[in-house]
Amino acid sequence: MRVVVNSAISADGKLSTRERTQVEISGPDDFDRMERIRAESDAVMVGVGTVLADDPSLTVDSDSLREQRTVRGEPANPARVVADSRVRTPPDAGVLDDQAESYLLVSEAAPPDFVAQMEEVGATVIPAGESRVDLATAFEALADHGIDQLMVEGGGEIIYSLFEAELVDRLSVFVGPMIIGGREAPTLADGEGYVSDFPELELETVERVDDGVVLRYDVR
Repeated sequence: MRVVVNSAISADGKLSTRERTQVEISGPDDFDRMERIRAESDAVMVGVGTVLADDPSLTVDSDSLREQRTVRGEPANPARVVADSRVRTPPDAGVLDDQAESYLLVSEAAPPDFVAQMEEVGATVIPAGESRVDLATAFEALADHGIDQLMVEGGGEIIYSLFEAELVDRLSVFVGPMIIGGREAPTLADGEGYVSDFPELELETVERVDDGVVLRYDVR
């Protein structure tokens, strides 16, 4: 399975403010670029923190892009995937609506009543890992469900976990013309962080988009 991380950050590498509220970092052209990646993917993934902070639907807004998917014999929207080790996804979350399939990645310690509740609202629950989600095992299960390309939109904790597990194939980042600051503001890759053996990125393209720049890297 090919894993593509796409994100928008401020010039100082922040995803949002210390209050972790959604910030408009990129403009309409970058939104269109993000939409195209969504439409090309079999599924879109976020961590549960993003679900709780922004309640995204992770669907494709463009009528033409949805139509292109259906012409290819695909559902109008890609599936949605949530990594939720601590079982915090609310049953009325936007990613669980009926616009597309939904997958919930949980640990094997997830309470049975939570699993039953998620399945009742139509989500496919994938347990992997004893106390936290084992992403490599969970991704094997997603591949078995026919997901060949997975787009990851954040947040910083899940992006770091994916790099730590060596599961990222490509990183695409819009760097916007703003400074957010704050030592507690989320960054592109949060988590424990590296002190050595840093992931190696190979810069493929640099493109001016809106008032910022998009950097595309292949991950070695």
